[in-house]
Amino acid sequence: MGRLLAVALARRGAQVDLFDKGDAKAHGSAARVAAAMLAPLAESVITEDSVVRMGIHGLPRWKELLSELSTPVFFQQDGTLIVWHRQDASDAQRFTTHLERNCRNNALLQLPQKLDNDAVRDLEPGLAERFTQGLFLPNEGQLDNRQLLDALLVELGIHKVHCHWHTQAHPDDLRKDQSYQTVIDCRGTGAQDVWASNGANTLRGVRGEVIRLYAPEVKLKRPTRLIHPRYPIYIAPKENDIYVVGATEIESDDLSEMSVRSAMELLSAVYTVHSGFAEARILEMATQCRPTLKNNLPEIKMRKDKGLCDVMMINGLYRHGYMISPAVLDCALELLASGDSNTALELGLNITKEASNQEASICA
Repeated sequence: MGRLLAVALARRGAQVDLFDKGDAKAHGSAARVAAAMLAPLAESVITEDSVVRMGIHGLPRWKELLSELSTPVFFQQDGTLIVWHRQDASDAQRFTTHLERNCRNNALLQLPQKLDNDAVRDLEPGLAERFTQGLFLPNEGQLDNRQLLDALLVELGIHKVHCHWHTQAHPDDLRKDQSYQTVIDCRGTGAQDVWASNGANTLRGVRGEVIRLYAPEVKLKRPTRLIHPRYPIYIAPKENDIYVVGATEIESDDLSEMSVRSAMELLSAVYTVHSGFAEARILEMATQCRPTLKNNLPEIKMRKDKGLCDVMMINGLYRHGYMISPAVLDCALELLASGDSNTALELGLNITKEASNQEASICA
């Protein structure tokens, strides 16, 4: 969010400083670890309708945002495939029922297509031997998050954003600088202190673990999800035979290395999806914490204090960061321009208070 906003504001003529405790490659950020799937229907099973609407808004907006970049970024909108093993058929039926109900409640969602063995073979020939049925969710997509972060870095340079890497800045300190009109706080889990309420933190980290594989023997064409008894496992194919596999979801802000249990579950699950993963090379096992508010929903909070510049706090994107970030971006830009956001009202994004515009500082 910090990079997206910095680029967008600089393009509009604002003078922008970006402060980031990490480096230019975004090591140590949740944004670098994520799989960056754009799947509003698949996610509708576990989230609120407002998040689904933000995800629907985000798909065409990603095309626009990526077309404005100087550097190409891998983007795909070939749908999502859902498969399951025979012993998980009852879970699959519940999953399907949820999806169909959500489609009836939201006319912008397209009903999932039920697949037999021939249909699975047509979509993903490599899976037909192991799965005789599945679901196809049209129109869903994904992008390459690391390519995006690099491309946004290029834009920061083009638009002369002053980037302060390895600099841990606090919004309250920056607000005292009278040269800034607005400070925008996009620090994720690093902003727990300013989201505290009545002595309790409303912002928490939810741990996720992701494995990146090089698997030239596997030729999946689109993100594939395996219905799993503990959590939905996804396999997101990127360019050059790279696959991102995740994601565990653990109520913890622990950033230690991946557990043996998670590694075994993820790796054994992908092997049951496609035998070609047996010879895959493990490139990376990564962990990060998704910034999550108490209701698991995103929020923009505005603050005005006498004698200080305005502050906008953006947080709680949880597991849907890439899916909903274009919607959050559009709402934030409207707020900065006019103090109101019709887009936020339409999509159901929670916003408190008001703000104003022009020169900005971004904390990431």
